[in-house]
Amino acid sequence: MKRLTALLCGCLLSTQLLAADKVELLLDWFINPDHGPLIIAQQNGYFAEQGLEVKLVEPADPSMPPKLVAAGKADMAISYQPQLHLQVDQGLPLIRVGTLVATPLNSLVVLKDGPINSIADLKGKKVGFSVSGFEDALLSAMLNRHGLTPEDIELINVNWSLSPSLISGQVDAVIGAFRNFELNQMDIEGHPGRAFFVEEEGVPAYDELILVVNRQQRDDDRWHRVLTALEQATQYIINHPDAAWESFVSYKPDELNTELNRRAWRDTLTRFALRPAAMDEGRYQRFGAFMQAQGLTQSNPAVDTYAISP
Repeated sequence: MKRLTALLCGCLLSTQLLAADKVELLLDWFINPDHGPLIIAQQNGYFAEQGLEVKLVEPADPSMPPKLVAAGKADMAISYQPQLHLQVDQGLPLIRVGTLVATPLNSLVVLKDGPINSIADLKGKKVGFSVSGFEDALLSAMLNRHGLTPEDIELINVNWSLSPSLISGQVDAVIGAFRNFELNQMDIEGHPGRAFFVEEEGVPAYDELILVVNRQQRDDDRWHRVLTALEQATQYIINHPDAAWESFVSYKPDELNTELNRRAWRDTLTRFALRPAAMDEGRYQRFGAFMQAQGLTQSNPAVDTYAISP
């Protein structure tokens, strides 16, 4: 009888595994603490409890994941709310179904012991950036709030070398620095920085990291289950931050267990979306209006055409 029970249980488990729905989820970058809920959902079995087999893919080209989803070559991708507005305006059939990091991470960073004590002090100074377009718009809005214009500063493309260019004195400030990483990296290297937060300096608040799918698949039941697993993972992270850290680094111990990631993990905990499926429609509409006013998009379409709560 025991053998029969064990056999039946084994058959049931095999059936459940075979029945798991697959989801290929493309990340925005190499795995880091920003992806905490995804990794915890994977490591703690929350995706599996939802009948999902989720494959997390680190991109060779960070600009490609949303485009691959739009082309029907992947199921889901991590993207950024500002990027979503831009790509929808360009005609890509993308739609937001969830949020991973619910606050801006982007910031303007200067040396803590340097000459820049306020944004007004940037007049005549050099500001480094990595990606033109959105970062220019952020900086323009921040400058305008302090009576300056982009013509009052010198913009320098430092590629992805944000904190090194600031530490070396190549520039006086950098825009596009993630506050949970660059500040920690600079502190570790003995050159502490200070951040001016975009949402406090004239830029509407927005979601930093979001989950997007192809608009034609907006009603797929898999997305609701992905978000249910992520909510469970986020609750676990908040309730058990130390144990969650250990679970996170166990995914790739040799790569993830670093001092920078440990500090970034601490600084990112409060920024994860506690309700990943929830969405503030007014917030998206306001940010869409900002993008249009900055000349980055031609229109500000109805939110439900590019963002939903499944």
